[in-house]
Amino acid sequence: MAIIRWDPFREMTSLQNRFDRLFESALDGRQESWLPAVDVFDTEAAVVLKAELPGMRPDDIHIEVEDNVLTIKGERTFEEKVDGERYYRIERRFGSFQRSLALPQGVKADEVQATYEDGILEVRVPKAEQEKPRRIEVKPVKKTVEAKKA
Repeated sequence: MAIIRWDPFREMTSLQNRFDRLFESALDGRQESWLPAVDVFDTEAAVVLKAELPGMRPDDIHIEVEDNVLTIKGERTFEEKVDGERYYRIERRFGSFQRSLALPQGVKADEVQATYEDGILEVRVPKAEQEKPRRIEVKPVKKTVEAKKA
């Protein structure tokens, strides 16, 4: 696990980005997109990403890897109809989403595998075999001494 130095400005930048997205979506006339919860962890054999995508079909989830960046895209639609549309509350988020993750060096980006079960998407990016250090023999240089002729 990498140790990351705490940067108080990172949180302010994150907040600024959220406000920017909110105002951009308001100006575009569309709803703010939702972001699924994502866990990313490292195993001996792979980097694993798990995302909560309840209520989605596997066909609605798109995964791509480009320039060592893994991107998950999709859209969850609001399909339930209620007679007279008499909702008291709608708290579930709908719409499109996109999450991107920069992959670490030493992974096999062309061998990504994804499974989807019970609303959980699991993406496995296998690690490449690490090159083992190779011992290099140091050979002494043989010097010959020539006698001077007098």
